[in-house]
Amino acid sequence: MSAMITATAWVPRGFAAQFPMRREFDEEEFERIAGLARGQLDDAREELAAEQDGEEEEIEGKNVEMEMEMDGDGGVKLTEEKKGGAETREVDDNDLREYDLDNYDNDDKDDAVVSDEGEPMGTFNSIKSLAYHQNGEDDPYITLKEDDGGEEKEELQVLGTDNLLLVAKTEDEVAQLEVYVYEDEADNFYVHHDIMLPAIPLCVEWLDVPVHQAGSNKPTFPPLDKDSRGNFCAIGTMDPDIEIWDLDVVDCMFPNAILGAGGADTTTDTPKKKKKKEKKSKKANDTHHVDSVLALAANRAHRNLLASASADKTVKLWDLNTTTCAKSYSHHTDKVCALAWHSKETTVLLSGSYDRTVVAADMRAPEVKAPRWGVESDVEGVRWDPHDPNYFYVSTESGVVHLHDARNAPSNPAETKPVWTLQAHDKACSAMDINPVIPGFIATGGFDKQVKLWNIAPCGSGPSLVISKDLDLGKVFSVGFGPDKEVGFRLAVAGSKGVVQVWDTSTNAAVRRVFAGRVPEVPEGKEEKMVRVQDDDEESDDEELEEGVNERDGWESMDE
Repeated sequence: MSAMITATAWVPRGFAAQFPMRREFDEEEFERIAGLARGQLDDAREELAAEQDGEEEEIEGKNVEMEMEMDGDGGVKLTEEKKGGAETREVDDNDLREYDLDNYDNDDKDDAVVSDEGEPMGTFNSIKSLAYHQNGEDDPYITLKEDDGGEEKEELQVLGTDNLLLVAKTEDEVAQLEVYVYEDEADNFYVHHDIMLPAIPLCVEWLDVPVHQAGSNKPTFPPLDKDSRGNFCAIGTMDPDIEIWDLDVVDCMFPNAILGAGGADTTTDTPKKKKKKEKKSKKANDTHHVDSVLALAANRAHRNLLASASADKTVKLWDLNTTTCAKSYSHHTDKVCALAWHSKETTVLLSGSYDRTVVAADMRAPEVKAPRWGVESDVEGVRWDPHDPNYFYVSTESGVVHLHDARNAPSNPAETKPVWTLQAHDKACSAMDINPVIPGFIATGGFDKQVKLWNIAPCGSGPSLVISKDLDLGKVFSVGFGPDKEVGFRLAVAGSKGVVQVWDTSTNAAVRRVFAGRVPEVPEGKEEKMVRVQDDDEESDDEELEEGVNERDGWESMDE
C-alpha cells in the first residue's frame, strides 16, 4: 500500500464547530453534481479522441463458432472453436438431463411438496400460522428502534480545547484531505472525517472566513455570512483550480467554492461545457491558474485575501468574497512554490521560486520593482520570523537554510549576502517552521528523512543543532508547530510514508536543556512524548493494543 502526505496545516482552538453537521442532499443537488461529473467525463472522452486522432486502431479478435454435434449416446455436444487457437471446450448434454431444465418454470401441482398432514408446503402456505404485531414498534425481532443520533453526535463532537490538523494525503492513487482531532491533554489523535479530492494535493491553507461560490443561484449550506467567523480550508492540487471546503460539514461531495476556471461550472444548475481550445491552453492569464497550484497563503489581517502560487510562474491574489482573481503577478521566471505574508506590513508578500530567487512585493503596487534575493538552488520554503519581522528564512533544494535581512536588499540578486547560511540537510530541505513561543527555535525536515531542531542564537551569531531524529516517516514533506500557546511546542511531522506524527518537543531532554526556563516544566522522569495514528499494516496483540489505544479508536501513544 503506497501512501504519501504532502502538506499539513493546524487549525487554532475555538474555530471548529462543537457538533459538525452532516450534509443532506436533495434530488436537485444530486442532479447538479451528476451534471458536473458528466461534463468532466465528456472532456476526458474528447481528450482520448484527440490522442487517437490519426492513429489506426487495431483490434485483434478471435472469431468464435459454436457447432452442434451429436455424441455417441444421442446427446448434444456443444463445441466452442476459436480461430487462431487450438482451444476446444465440450459440454456434455447428458450431465444436464437430470435437472430437467426444460420444465424449470412450469408450476406442476402434482410435484408439490406436502407436509406430514398431507397439506401442500410452499413459500406462503403456512402464512396463517405467523404472528404479527399491529403496532410495528411492539415487535422486538424485526423492528429497529429509531436512534436519536446521540451516539453519532457524540462521536463527531469537537471540544473547545481540541485542535484540528489538516492532512493532504494520497493513498493508492486516491487523493483526500484528512481532518484529524488532536486532544492535547489526553494525548488523543484520530481522524475525524475526510474529504475526497480530484487530484494529488500539494498544499493546504486554513481559512477563518466563510466562503461560498459567488453568483450561484443555489442556497448555501449552512447559511453563510461573509462577515462571520468560519472554519474553512483552501486546497491546491495538481489541477489548476483551488477548492474551498467547509470543515464543519461532514460527508460533503462538492466544495463550497472553486477558485479558477472550474468555478464557473458551479454558478448555475447546468454545467458549462469547457471549450476544447481553452482546455489545451497553458498560457498564463490574469483570471485563473493554468497549471498546478504549489502554495497558498491566507492574509490574517485582510481576511478576504488569499494568495496562490503556481507552476504557471504566476502569483495570484483572490478575493474570497467574490471568489474571483483580484490581481495576477509575474515576478518570477519559473515555477513559484512558496509564499508567506508579512506579519506587520500586511500587504507585503514573500514568494520563492525555482528561478532561485525570493521576492518581497507589495501587492498594492504591482508595477513597482520589488526587492529580490538570490539563493544557490531552487527554493523549497520561505518564512518570516514571527518574533522579528525584519528577517526571513529560506530553505532550498540543496539542503541549505538562509537568513536574510529584508532591509538590506541587493541591487543584483547574484550579489546577495545573507546574515548566515546553514547546511541543514544532506538533501533537499523540504520543510521548515519557526516556533511561535520561543524566539530562535526552528524546525526543519528534509529528503534525508531527518527532522532537526535548531537554536538560533541572538545577534546573528548563527544556529546550532539541538537534536536530529529519524521518526520513520520517510522523506519529510511537512513540519509545523501548533498555532496556540498551549500547543506551541507540539510539532506535526509527515512525509512520504503517509503517516503523520505529533511530537511534543518540550518533553525532549535536549530541548529542555538548551531552552531552559523557556519551555514548560515537565514532571521528573516523564518520558518523551509522541503521538501518531496507528498504521494499518502494523500488527500488535490485543494486550499491547489495549495499552496504547484510547476510548476513541485509531490512535496510538508512543513513548521513547
